[in-house]
Amino acid sequence: MFDPAILPRGAKTTTWLAVAPRPDGGDWRLPLLAVRGRQDGPTLAVLAGVHGDEYEGIEAIPHVFAAVDPAALTGTLLMVPVCNLPAYGAAQRSSPIDGLNLARVFPGRGDGTLTEHIAHALTQGVIRHADFLIDLHSGGVAYDLPTLVGYIHDAGELGRRSLAAGRAFGADVLWGHPLPMPPGRTISTATALGIPSLYTEAAGGGYARPQDVTLFTQGVLNVARHLGMLVGTPEPPPPTYHLVGDGNLDVVTSAPTAGYFRAEVALLQTVRAGQRLGAIRDFFGQEIAAVTATNDGVVIMLRRMHRVQAGDGLAHLTQRWEEDDLTDR
Repeated sequence: MFDPAILPRGAKTTTWLAVAPRPDGGDWRLPLLAVRGRQDGPTLAVLAGVHGDEYEGIEAIPHVFAAVDPAALTGTLLMVPVCNLPAYGAAQRSSPIDGLNLARVFPGRGDGTLTEHIAHALTQGVIRHADFLIDLHSGGVAYDLPTLVGYIHDAGELGRRSLAAGRAFGADVLWGHPLPMPPGRTISTATALGIPSLYTEAAGGGYARPQDVTLFTQGVLNVARHLGMLVGTPEPPPPTYHLVGDGNLDVVTSAPTAGYFRAEVALLQTVRAGQRLGAIRDFFGQEIAAVTATNDGVVIMLRRMHRVQAGDGLAHLTQRWEEDDLTDR
């Protein structure tokens, strides 16, 4: 299993993280970009491509790698730009090999399916060595989300460190999630190991907007500065939106029937219980199902793909955080 202690000091390294044997006699492996400073310090782990159709982090990580001078770094950067190579190769969210969603099987298994092997290799080879974890996500092909940074919303040490880093990251939307975290995620695994973490979301859509790649790049560098790994103090503007909710996008307003969905609200719009969020229509343009809000809240996710099957997620609501007593002190 990979050990960052083998990395040369004061150098950049590109290598591969071993995962599992392939049927053709080769090996499944993941690209690893590492920078180790001359001086010991924190280890910041950055992951991307946990879903194969989310490209912002995949593009941002090489930019971070190029920007960091190992002579100016205290500690170690461990970065995996594509965590889910089978899904990336198929340009889809989950693995075409075993059908599993990598973001739901952490910490993985060393004797499981390929996706479970990947989660195990990332947990043992990267996450458990980290002092802080950032997992770069976006909405992928099917979903639309505002560009945001998610953090652990808790008054304890993990929550305070997560919030402080989230503020330093610099996204316009800050979304906090109270403990316990939903299981199977990179961040729930980090939490179980006592490692503070952040994750991101962005518009996605099957491509990476340049402004999101820039924000993710600068956000990672800002967190490295915040952790004392790079000189300078990040001074991003305060977020416009500070939201709090469970963040479980497996539990959303779902399509009651198949058809063509069109949203009638916008991301970050405040809605009331019973308000129309959109409608599902048939091939003749007739409305066959209205989609309404089950509670008051702020729209944090909408279905981007118009074609829907019964049970597909259409929207998710969260809440504003009005009394911010979880300070970064």
